[in-house]
Amino acid sequence: MEREEILKEIEQILKSDISDAEKREKLLQYHESDIADLTDEMEPEEREAVFHILGNEFAGDVLLHSDDISEVAENIEPEKLADIIETMDADDAIDVLEELDEEQREEVVSLMEPEAREDIKAITKYDDDMIGSMMTNNYVVIKNSDNVKSAMKEVISQAAENDNVSNIFVLDENDKFYGVLELRQLIIARANTSLESIVKKNYPYFIANAKIEDCLQDLKDYGLDSYPILDEEDKLVGVITSDDVIEAIEEQTGEDYAKLAGLTEEEELDESVFTSVKKRIPWLIVLLILGLAQSFSLTGFERVVAALPIIVFFQTLVLDMAGNTGTQSLAVTIRMISTKEVSRREIIKTLFKEIRVGILNGLLLAILSFGFVFLYLRIANKGVDGEAFELISALEGAGIVGIALLIAMTVSSFIGTIIPIIFLKLKIDPAVASGPFITTINDVTALLIYYGLAAALLNTLVH
Repeated sequence: MEREEILKEIEQILKSDISDAEKREKLLQYHESDIADLTDEMEPEEREAVFHILGNEFAGDVLLHSDDISEVAENIEPEKLADIIETMDADDAIDVLEELDEEQREEVVSLMEPEAREDIKAITKYDDDMIGSMMTNNYVVIKNSDNVKSAMKEVISQAAENDNVSNIFVLDENDKFYGVLELRQLIIARANTSLESIVKKNYPYFIANAKIEDCLQDLKDYGLDSYPILDEEDKLVGVITSDDVIEAIEEQTGEDYAKLAGLTEEEELDESVFTSVKKRIPWLIVLLILGLAQSFSLTGFERVVAALPIIVFFQTLVLDMAGNTGTQSLAVTIRMISTKEVSRREIIKTLFKEIRVGILNGLLLAILSFGFVFLYLRIANKGVDGEAFELISALEGAGIVGIALLIAMTVSSFIGTIIPIIFLKLKIDPAVASGPFITTINDVTALLIYYGLAAALLNTLVH
């Protein structure tokens, strides 16, 4: 069924003359996202009436799927909003609270039950870059002393409050993490089956204060529905679900994209101009310094430009191709070091491979550029005095461009590979090497190669 038809059906249910209880029963058959799409377009009074019909728990699910949680939440009475948030998992409750302004957030939290506040506090004590900040309190736990029958009874009891039941977390007699039991294994187990025999005791787990970026690769590799989060005493403090993993990957991708664009942090659409400037200016200052170095380096080649003014025309060609080559090597290297732990042998292998690729690509393009530049100078272009370039002058210009292109592309491949590796060894995110930074470095290098080669050739001709 088309989404527009679904929204029309929901709208018809809300407008019908049946009781609120009957409306709620019918609305429960639809996904929260569809209802959120409809309520997002409503006036505050209409939305409040719908949330009343839905009940606190279902209203909380709809709120989480709203396009603008802060706008929806600010039109809900604080007492009602507190009741709705109390029904959420602690991590979802935090997501909603973070969307509120400080005054409204404090008021809502003060109206919540102490138990709900404690659940939220248990997660917010971890910094945003720690995996503990993404965990949920929605999980089922049993003891390793249980048998199949008592374990099943405990799961059924806890499932009323926690719907994350695909994995059941097992604790020992000291309340320390013991292992994980899959619900399927528990269902098919016979009454006389030993619980010990079906519990996975070597199940992957993470320590709550571990950095999210350090855990991402393991989270991807294991690909599990959920992961236990432990404190430093091996006690279970929460669980990371597959949804949390997707969110973490998206956030990391956003951060890497920001670094690719030369930002210190990812920008939000609705943030202030001052905040955006603060995020962009640090790298712009660095790039300004590198740009000045590039400009200053040209002052040493005035004699070369005066003697061979034609080389200025092809400067952008050499710089652009060097930048493109360096970016390609950078992309290959960052992908390699971000998907696995790399050995020194793999690093050296990648480095030499990229240099060879740079040499071969540079050689092919140098030959092509030599031919095109030579023909252009001889046929299409005129010298300073209006005459066509002499054969020797055309060969000199084309030769400088071709040889500079070969060297610059080779060096750029080396730079694009070695810089992220150096950053990795220095414990700096290799994504920082992306975008404007590596491009500017390659521009400076290619410029020095290009004009340096022209200067060397000019000195040879003079002498």
